[in-house]
Amino acid sequence: MLYELDGRPALDLYKEFLGEFSAGLPASALLYPLALQLDGEQEIVVRTILSIDELQKSMLFAGNMPTGATCQLMHSNNEDLLDGAQLAAEDAVSSFEGIQPELAILISCVGRRLVLRQRVEEELEIIKQGLSAQCAISGFYSYGEISPIKSIGRCGLHNQTMAVTLFSEK
Repeated sequence: MLYELDGRPALDLYKEFLGEFSAGLPASALLYPLALQLDGEQEIVVRTILSIDELQKSMLFAGNMPTGATCQLMHSNNEDLLDGAQLAAEDAVSSFEGIQPELAILISCVGRRLVLRQRVEEELEIIKQGLSAQCAISGFYSYGEISPIKSIGRCGLHNQTMAVTLFSEK
């Protein structure tokens, strides 16, 4: 739950940012997630808004909202989401250092699907381009993805991401 941003009620600030789109809350929030960065960390995690509370002027997020984190209001669009899927695939493939992955498990946030709509299949096609034709692909949509946060050396919860996990017996 997020109650305050920069000393102001979180919902008021968020509505100000959304302008005319604030009338569509909480559904319109899928297009406007928050990026979180913890003090001293380089990695950023995305948080999706699940609901709003008009009385408390607060917002409920899918994931932790730690006190002291730096927040950035984001705006997503189809091209950025597709570019992000490609980067996730390239990052996963680069860690294999010459070994061809044999299985790819793709976990995409349902929020991405809702934003991409008709273009959701492009996300899969972009990832397939970076894999060999022999690589089997499986996956599903989720409401949050567990994957590495490189700067802290452990996994964490992400929202609106594409998590690409590759396997090989070699």
